[in-house]
Amino acid sequence: MSVKQRQLGQGMIEYIIVVALVAVAAIAVYQLFGQVVRSQTAAMARELAGEDGSAQARAAQSAAGRAASQTRARSLKSFTGNAQGAK
Repeated sequence: MSVKQRQLGQGMIEYIIVVALVAVAAIAVYQLFGQVVRSQTAAMARELAGEDGSAQARAAQSAAGRAASQTRARSLKSFTGNAQGAK
C-alpha cells in the first residue's frame, strides 16, 4: 500500500472520528437541556405539519419554569451554607 493511500485512509478515519464526536456531543446536549427542548421541538414539528402546537409550547414553558425553580432551590449558596458553622 502506498504512502498516499495510507494518508487518505488516515484522513477518512479522522473525519469519521470527528463526526462521531460531534454526534455524541449533540446527543448529550439534547439530553442535558431535557424536556424544554423536546417540547419546543414537538411544537415546531406540529406547526410545520400545519397542526396546532400550542399545547407543546405550554409544556415547554412549564418545563422551563420547573427548571428555573430547581435552579433557585439548588444554588451554590445552598452548598456553601453548610460550611458557615465551621467558621
